[in-house]
Amino acid sequence: MSRTTISERGEAPVPEDGAGDGTAGRAGKGGLARASGAVALVVAAGSAALLSVGAFLGLYVRPTSDDWCALWKARDMGVPGITEDFYLTQNGRVTNAFLTGLVYSDGMRGPKLLPAFLVVALGAALFLLARAALRALRLRAEPPAVLLVAAVALVEALVFFAGTRTYQVLLWAPATISHTLPGVIGLWAVLGAVLAARARRPWARSAAVATAALTGLACGMLSEPFSIVAGLFAAAVGIVCLPRLGRTRDRYVSTWCAAACLGLAGGLVLLYTSPGARWRRAQHPREPMSFAELGETFHDWWRVWQTIGGQWAYAGALAVGILLGLTLARSGPSGDRAPAGDAGEERPCRTPWVAALLPLPLLALASLGVTYGLRSGYGVEGWTFGRTWTNFLLPLLLLLCAYGTWGGYRLGRLLLAAERPSARAAALVAAGAVAVGSTTALVRPVYALTTSTVVRSVAWDRQDSRIRTEAAAGARNVAYRPLLIGGLSEPLFASSYERDWAARCAATYYGVSRIHRPADARRP
Repeated sequence: MSRTTISERGEAPVPEDGAGDGTAGRAGKGGLARASGAVALVVAAGSAALLSVGAFLGLYVRPTSDDWCALWKARDMGVPGITEDFYLTQNGRVTNAFLTGLVYSDGMRGPKLLPAFLVVALGAALFLLARAALRALRLRAEPPAVLLVAAVALVEALVFFAGTRTYQVLLWAPATISHTLPGVIGLWAVLGAVLAARARRPWARSAAVATAALTGLACGMLSEPFSIVAGLFAAAVGIVCLPRLGRTRDRYVSTWCAAACLGLAGGLVLLYTSPGARWRRAQHPREPMSFAELGETFHDWWRVWQTIGGQWAYAGALAVGILLGLTLARSGPSGDRAPAGDAGEERPCRTPWVAALLPLPLLALASLGVTYGLRSGYGVEGWTFGRTWTNFLLPLLLLLCAYGTWGGYRLGRLLLAAERPSARAAALVAAGAVAVGSTTALVRPVYALTTSTVVRSVAWDRQDSRIRTEAAAGARNVAYRPLLIGGLSEPLFASSYERDWAARCAATYYGVSRIHRPADARRP
């Protein structure tokens, strides 16, 4: 009789890896393991290649839209000056202004390097968190690193390339600072909390809680959409993990979440009460809330999710999770238990289905809040600002991957117990096909992004050289041909020069009094 293990939940006996009915069984298991590794390698290599291209494209980024104002303000005002300017006259986002000043302090060098930084920082955070989560499951053996890399790389590639505003999400610094970077900061903050919990030192946990409050305060003055999403999830986790609900033995998780929420709330208050925010609200007065306005907000919210649902490549996050779960099923739980007196160790959750399904309504509510903010700030077209969707798209893709891993694990355990390797192979092939297809679907948007970015950089460099030559010769009014990219505004596209903030900022950047269209340029 082969050796078997019985799960702690009373599952049917499942043969351990390496034990079976004979050579054929071992060969079948080895074949499935090699197949899953091969699929994971293809997904990892393809996604990593796409991410490498995106990071390298940062070298071809050139100023457009808000870049023009950020460049001259960082140059002439410095980091303290641009921070004060944002607080007093722009929008009150102090952290946003500070980071903008840092990024643009050396001209375009910072915006060119920022995409590579985001790719590396997000990938590292996701990998370390995924490894920590899998270790918390106490499996007998960790999955091959290539599977984790495949899951992380595909999720990251989907964040950057599967949306409607690819250029803005990765390559345009004003958007990445406001909507991509906050998610990276949040993930590293969570990772710090996990490491502090494992340290089992009171000072480490106290430091993590204090850091959460400070990070929340900074993020509250960095991005309102991120504050909405992060605040809802942190509040929900803090409540679910209260000791009286049986999830944890101490209050560390709840305290950390409460500190993060208080920090976010404090940052939003400072932002909302700033002179810059008051000035901005005065330029775009909000209409009183009514049933009609509420209905339009729900309509916009539904259109956002219709657009997201229409991108089938997002299914790759679920598929790569299933692939990972099927592989994890071969290991199964180790059966080891932590000592009963260990503070902070997790207990079996008394309401697993509630905890598992809670993120879905939270995500819906958070995206609705973001949509309402977009409609209030930018009008009826605000919902189309896809760069802001990153704030809830990242949690969505992480949830899809997590649900896929859980589902793949449960399916894999059932098929192993039933000794049906052919069904398990079919599930692996199906999940692998979707994951590979999702990776392949991203090639086209990356190719289009590469073409438009490189072509524009060549044209922009040629024009920039001409304008600088004319300005050095004493010209005060120079010709500028708008070079559109990524759905962003360019100078000379406003109805009048007085309202054309981009044109005025471009003129200030070049040190001239005014810019105008070339004689042969036609207005679209």
